[in-house]
Amino acid sequence: MSTSTEPASTEPPPSPGGSASSAVDSDSLGPADRVSPTWTEPLAQKLSLPFGGRLGRHAQVGRQWFWTSLRVILLLAVLVLAAAWLFKAPCQVTYETDRGPQLDWRNSKQYTAMCYTDIIPRYGLGDLAPDTAFPYKTSWLENPGTPQQQVRYMEYPVLTGLFQWINARAADGWATLASFGWLPPALTSVLYFNISTFWLAAAWLVTIWALVLLCRRRVWDAALAAVSPLVFVHVFTNFDALATAFGTAGLLAWARRRPVLAGVLIGIGGAAKLYPLFFLGPLLVLAWRAGKLADALRSVLAAAVAWLLINVPILVLFPVGWREFFRLNNERQADPDSLYNVLMHFTGWAGFDGPLRDGATPTVLNSVSLALFLVACLGVGWLALVAPTRPRLAQLCFLVVAAFLLTNKVWSPQYSLWLVPLGVLAIPRWRLLLSWMIIDAAVWAPRMYYYLGTGNKGLPEGWFLGAVVIRDAMVVALCVLIIFEIVRPERDKVRAALAMRGGREPGAFDDPSGGILDGTRDRFVLPGIARWGKERSTSRGQNGQNLASRR
Repeated sequence: MSTSTEPASTEPPPSPGGSASSAVDSDSLGPADRVSPTWTEPLAQKLSLPFGGRLGRHAQVGRQWFWTSLRVILLLAVLVLAAAWLFKAPCQVTYETDRGPQLDWRNSKQYTAMCYTDIIPRYGLGDLAPDTAFPYKTSWLENPGTPQQQVRYMEYPVLTGLFQWINARAADGWATLASFGWLPPALTSVLYFNISTFWLAAAWLVTIWALVLLCRRRVWDAALAAVSPLVFVHVFTNFDALATAFGTAGLLAWARRRPVLAGVLIGIGGAAKLYPLFFLGPLLVLAWRAGKLADALRSVLAAAVAWLLINVPILVLFPVGWREFFRLNNERQADPDSLYNVLMHFTGWAGFDGPLRDGATPTVLNSVSLALFLVACLGVGWLALVAPTRPRLAQLCFLVVAAFLLTNKVWSPQYSLWLVPLGVLAIPRWRLLLSWMIIDAAVWAPRMYYYLGTGNKGLPEGWFLGAVVIRDAMVVALCVLIIFEIVRPERDKVRAALAMRGGREPGAFDDPSGGILDGTRDRFVLPGIARWGKERSTSRGQNGQNLASRR
C-alpha cells in the first residue's frame, strides 16, 4: 500500500467523478466509494503513523487478492479471541488429590486472577451431569438438605441450553476416549469449557463477518468490534456470542433485502438470548414510516415461527423445565450491577418491595422495570416518527437494547457484548466507542474483587457500584449522542460519508443498512421535530440563495 508524503489535510482523497451516482449502494464498491478511517478518524490517523501515515491519494484500494479488509479484520478478531482464551486460562489449571485431578479454584483464584467464567462451573450441575437424560427433563436439587433447597432445571433459553448439553456430551465422549489412551486426558469440566469456547469463537467470527458486510463503505469500523476490550474480557464469560451471531446476521439479511431470512435469523437468536427480538420493534416503526409495513410484518412472522419451532417441542414435552428460565428471571431480585441496587446502596432505600424472603418474587420491581422499558421503547418509537430524517435501523436498535440494559434489574457483564456490533453501526466514532468499551471492560476488575469479599481483602461494594455508575453514564452518553444525530442527521458520520462521496448535502442520504427501507419516501410522519427540521433546511437554503445574490 502506497502512502502520500503530501502535507496533512483534513479532507479525504477526492472522489473520481464526484457524482451522485457514486453513492449508489451497488454490489461492488470502487476506491472512491470507500471511507478511509485514516482520513476521517483522528485516532486512526495517530495509529497509522508507525505504518507510514494516512492512506495515500493514489493508493490501490480494494485490489489485494488475499489480504482483503474482511480477512484482515477477521485475523484481528482471531488474535483477540486467542488472547481472550488465555485470559481465562488460569481458571483451567488443575491439581492432584486423592479423588483425582480437581479444578484449582482454591483461595478464590477465579476472582484474584480475574479469570472467572460461567462456563466451567456449568458442567457437572444436575442439568449437564454425565447421567443427565435431557436438561429440560432432568431436575436437580440446589442447596440440598438446607432451608433453601429447591428443585432446579436448565436455566437458559432453549437454544443455549441445547448448545450446552451437546458440548457436555462431547466432553464426556472425549473423556471416555481419553480413558482408553486414544486422546489426551483432561478434567471433563475443562474439556467442556474448551469445546464450548471453540464454537463461541466461531459464533463471534460470524458476528464480525456480518458486521463487515454491514459496514461496507466504512468497512474498517468493524475493526472496533474485532479488537474490542469487551470481547477480550467477556466473549468466554458466558454464551452470548451465539445470540450476537444470529442477531447481526439477521440485520445483514435485512440489509440485503431478505426480510423472511432476517426474521428467521432474529427468531433463532431470540431462542438463544431474548435481545435479538428487540430488533423487531425498530423494524416495524421504520417500516410504518416508510410505508413498508407488510415487509416488516413478514420478518416478525418469520421470527415468531422460528422461535416457536425451537421452543414449542420443549414446552410440550417438558413444560416445567421450559418455564425455568422465565421463573428464575421473574423471581430474581435486583442484581449488584443494576441501577436499582446502586440506588439502594447509596441512599439506604429498601427497594420497591422492601426486604424479601428467599425465593420471593419482587413483584413491584418487575412491574417498574417493565414499565420503564416500555416507556423508553415508546419514546424511541415516537422519535423515529418525528425525526426530520428517518433514523437508521442500527441507531434505533442500539437505543432499544441500551434502554433494556439500563432499566432491567439484571445487567450481567457479558450483556455488554450485545451493544458492540450495534454501537459500531449506530455511532462509528472511534475514540468515543473505544473509551466506552475500555471503561465497560474495566468494570470486570472491581467486580471480581467485590465478589472476593472484604474478608479476603476484596473491595467494598461502593467501589464496584461506582464503576457501574461510570459504565452506565457512558452508555447514556452514547444514547444522547445518537438521539442528537437523529435530530440533526447532518451530524451523522455514516450519512456524512455518503454525502461526501455523492457530492450531496449531509443528511440527504438514507440508511445504507436499511434494506428495503433505504431510499424510500416517508409515508407517515408525526408533526413536530420533522416539520422543524424541514423548516430549518428550507431556511438554510434560502439564506444560501440570499448570500449568493449579494455576491
